[in-house]
Amino acid sequence: MMNEMMRLDQEYIAGTYKRFPLEIVRGKGSLVEDADGNNYIDMGSGIAVTSFGIADDAWQAAVTAQLGTLQHMSNLYYTDPCIRLARLLCEKTGMRKVFFSNSGAEANECAIKAARKYAAQKHGADCYTIVTLNNSFHGRTLTTLAATGQAHYHELFCPLTPGFAHVNAEQPGELEALAETTKIAAVMIECVQGEGGVVPLSAEYAQAVQRFTQAHDIPLIVDEVQTGNGRSGALYAYMRYGLSPDIVSTAKGLAGGLPLGATLLGEKLQNVFSYGDHGSTFGGNPVCCAGAYSILSRLTDDFLAEVRAKGDFLQSAFRGAPGIEDVSGLGLMLGLKTARPAADVVADCMAEGVLCLTAKDKVRLLPALNIPQDLLAAAADVIRRVAAKA
Repeated sequence: MMNEMMRLDQEYIAGTYKRFPLEIVRGKGSLVEDADGNNYIDMGSGIAVTSFGIADDAWQAAVTAQLGTLQHMSNLYYTDPCIRLARLLCEKTGMRKVFFSNSGAEANECAIKAARKYAAQKHGADCYTIVTLNNSFHGRTLTTLAATGQAHYHELFCPLTPGFAHVNAEQPGELEALAETTKIAAVMIECVQGEGGVVPLSAEYAQAVQRFTQAHDIPLIVDEVQTGNGRSGALYAYMRYGLSPDIVSTAKGLAGGLPLGATLLGEKLQNVFSYGDHGSTFGGNPVCCAGAYSILSRLTDDFLAEVRAKGDFLQSAFRGAPGIEDVSGLGLMLGLKTARPAADVVADCMAEGVLCLTAKDKVRLLPALNIPQDLLAAAADVIRRVAAKA
């Protein structure tokens, strides 16, 4: 059956994914089941998407109730779930306005458009360069690829959208030097570079970037697509760094498994968009927003403290363990540098009933935020055992 599934996939689906030889058919919480009835502890949560696991009861009830009343309506009309969610996002962050889209790349596209319009109005039409960090990842559209500071993602797709520059993290002097020769419209950062290998910025560098943007009246954009919605142990990772961004982009775990992106605009840019400047057919979809409201409303201070405690547990479990050379990350977004190739560790973990991910040369862990402690400990035991193999 698996061979037939793989054959059909190869025949009918664009070959953009290197899939594992595994068909997942159902799940509940942090346990998923394959077509042969084998169970796995899910330590990837759909790449940081299923925030409360598979088929979470409260999320399912919210989504199902909304499906029975209104599954879609054009943004030419008001819908309650969209407005309630935007209000909750603003109340929890202090941001002022929200634009809803469908994905992280779209949320970042919106952030870039907002920053460029603000810069054009404030500093002139020739002020359009967005500065990002080397080793960053901001999406797979042509524009967000241009924003991404990893050259291998650019190959075969040039020319990319112009107007981007990349500097090295932890070297604030590069920003200052660039400002002497380039009119900078905004700086965009990830507090933890997820696709770059789960690499957190230092608090000192993050604060230096904020000082730079404030001194030059340049919007600070924080990409919270993967780090956001509780993943870092704070509602958004920038909060753990004491930052005050002007624009925040997010997606992935926001709607708990449904496609929803959001771009949050702070006081300085809250009115940057006018009628017709931007739009989305499906952005703010009532079903997605109902699911997101269920997720976001449960990310309380007490719950986020539990996320941090689980992250600390994993860090302690792996740090110094045989075959694990380094542990990086924040909250329940961790990267393990293993002596064995990360792909081999992930394959062996899957054979022993634990699903993990990779990020560059690291094993990446992104479990559901509410994963039970016993499953977390069991998964950690398997990963440690596999990593220690000769």
